[in-house]
Amino acid sequence: MKFIDEAVIEAHAGKGGDGVASFRREKFVPRGGPDGGDGGRGGSIHAIADRNINTLIDYRYARIHRAKNGEKGMGADCYGRSAPDIELRVPVGTVVSDAETGETLADLAHDGARALLAKGGKGGLGNLHFKSSVNRAPRQFTPGEPGESRKVKLELKVLADVGLLGMPNAGKSTFIRAVSAARPKVAEYPFTTLHPNLGMVRVDHNRSFVIADIPGLIEGAAEGAGLGHQFLRHLARTRLLLHIVDVAPLDGSGDAVKDARAIVKELRKYDEALYRKPRWLVLNKTDLIAPGERARSARKFARDLGWKGKSFIISALTGEGCRELTYAAMEHLEQNKGDDAKDRKA
Repeated sequence: MKFIDEAVIEAHAGKGGDGVASFRREKFVPRGGPDGGDGGRGGSIHAIADRNINTLIDYRYARIHRAKNGEKGMGADCYGRSAPDIELRVPVGTVVSDAETGETLADLAHDGARALLAKGGKGGLGNLHFKSSVNRAPRQFTPGEPGESRKVKLELKVLADVGLLGMPNAGKSTFIRAVSAARPKVAEYPFTTLHPNLGMVRVDHNRSFVIADIPGLIEGAAEGAGLGHQFLRHLARTRLLLHIVDVAPLDGSGDAVKDARAIVKELRKYDEALYRKPRWLVLNKTDLIAPGERARSARKFARDLGWKGKSFIISALTGEGCRELTYAAMEHLEQNKGDDAKDRKA
């Protein structure tokens, strides 16, 4: 299924039914008095997170959603029927915001979370409510209130513990295939990943985490270049970033260092909070370097990049170093559980 991660829809709640002015008219009951009932409530529109849905594609084609109006009140003290609410099922991780003001309305971060998009109008009052000792035959009634109308933006941010970032063809898809059951497309040309891929990494019994692979970034991504800029938002919820670097160009050309710096620059330009998340350097494709030269090349790369954080040397193709990296990531996540709620709301 095609991955769609944002959509703009219109939500129009139903109008409340009008109240009615009516009088009781029965044989042998003179001056029966008012018996006009109230109008029914208009239907509201809600968004509900559903773990069985993983795309917003339906809302690319069904953009306008209208709830029904409440029924008009009737005589004999009969109230109008309220209209049913509409429930829009969206993926877990969907952020709901006002498309015109940008105000965030809700973050549906767990299964079953609900958000009111447009509230139905209240029903009007029948003349039964206006009866008094001085007004025994009221003809007043009130119309139903209009329902809310709002243009809403739905934006999906995938829920993952660990996020992968890097240039196109850095080996992110190969890595996620090596450590999980996910099977993203892998090829020898750039931009083989066109949408985020999620994988479950099982380290031990009852110890696992979710990893997300987003399309590769290029210079200018924060301004909209390439594909990755569309999906940088998905890294906002992660608690650990793995910067995958292709070390194959470590032949003196300096391209790998230049590319790594470009990624860090784009990350910071896009979101300062995202830039400050824990980030590890992962040097991939070491199978293309002679065994005796790998450690020296890695040290030289870190020195040229000015990297002083945690780093790993792996080969996603052969699996070398992947197990150690996943265990280290699991330990980091377990030791920093307190940051989970904060990151999930990012």
